[in-house]
Amino acid sequence: MKLQGRGLRSKKVEQLSKRIARTLDSETKRVFTASDLRALIAAHGEEWKLGTEGAGRAFLAMFEEQVGVRKVVLQGETHRQKFVRYLWGDVSPVEVASSLRVPAYLSHSSAVFVHGLTEQLPKVFYVNYEQSAKPKARGTLTQGGIDRAFQGKQRESTFAFEYGEYRFVLLSGKNTGRLEVQSKLLPGGGKVDVTSLERTLIDIAVRPTYAGGVHQVLDAYRGARELVSVGKLIAVLKQLDYVYPYHQAIGFYLERAGVTAKQAERVRAMGTKWRFYLAHGTREMEFDEKWQLFHPKGM
Repeated sequence: MKLQGRGLRSKKVEQLSKRIARTLDSETKRVFTASDLRALIAAHGEEWKLGTEGAGRAFLAMFEEQVGVRKVVLQGETHRQKFVRYLWGDVSPVEVASSLRVPAYLSHSSAVFVHGLTEQLPKVFYVNYEQSAKPKARGTLTQGGIDRAFQGKQRESTFAFEYGEYRFVLLSGKNTGRLEVQSKLLPGGGKVDVTSLERTLIDIAVRPTYAGGVHQVLDAYRGARELVSVGKLIAVLKQLDYVYPYHQAIGFYLERAGVTAKQAERVRAMGTKWRFYLAHGTREMEFDEKWQLFHPKGM
């Protein structure tokens, strides 16, 4: 053991390991960075009776060798960046994904899962790391501009990190000041930052590819039908201040999900001036007159 050379006997190491384990058990988070572990050492050194033994890399190594903390390296194939994380206990991939960047948060299909709108654990997790604030884009919306924008495939982030059979995609999202981001406890333990239910429904309507496609988005809306506050959803959408009339897509989803006519009409009252699209690059389409919306056939 590396620390015995620093005067720690085997029994003392064992007692120290148990004290550290009890502290880790009391934490709401179970995924740590090296800085997190150093902060724990600084905060609990006296309680753990470290004396002067807690300095340097040797003590950090003890978290792995004696306490049982597991070290993982998250990296991808398309870039050189990597993140080292330390896991304690039975950690879900949701928690590992959430730790990717600070102050990032789970979004899109990851948020759909956290909110219980699907029981299927996704293989791809989306983590939103907001861009810095930028001036609002200038220009006038035109029907021709909308048509051209939605003819092609929607852009997708390729900045991904592998974790066993899972993939974590880091999104460079619009700056919102973490609008409607909340901390949520997971059923199996642990805590993650995630978009609220209403923000999640907006995000997956705006970027359906990050939710598995338009049919999966509709399934999520159906799951949220009894939970969503349409008034809050409208308020959040207005704060996000999108150029495109995404409320037409959202209203379409809400209506197809089975909300009341009164609730759907609140969204429709925001206007149907433009012919809009449910998704990019749709080849076989139908047109919904009520929502002035092109959507895939059969929806």
